[in-house]
Amino acid sequence: MDPRAKATFISAYTRVLSQAWSSDEFTERLAREPRVVLGENGLDTPADAEVEIIRSRDADPDLEAQITLWGNGFSSGRYVLYVPDMPQIDTRELSEEDLDAVAGGADTCCCCCPCSSCS
Repeated sequence: MDPRAKATFISAYTRVLSQAWSSDEFTERLAREPRVVLGENGLDTPADAEVEIIRSRDADPDLEAQITLWGNGFSSGRYVLYVPDMPQIDTRELSEEDLDAVAGGADTCCCCCPCSSCS
């Protein structure tokens, strides 16, 4: 895939992921009519191509692998797009111990500038 096509794919793929993660209606429509929905988002496929949407996978997302997989569709006629479930964000609060470990002390002297904090 040439750099321009790659950039176009990444932009469209990002748009699809964002919508899939924020709208159940979009996700359901993507499952029902993948070729139409992908085309509306900049991922056009030939009318006779097979389009498969894979909703989840065990491995971490790998953008380069997805680009290669999509690019293979141009020669094979089979386009595969991974649309993993929305990533879970750890929202637990940091403990005092965690905060102390991040703070690392109050010494802010870097000794690399002519500021007055070093004296």
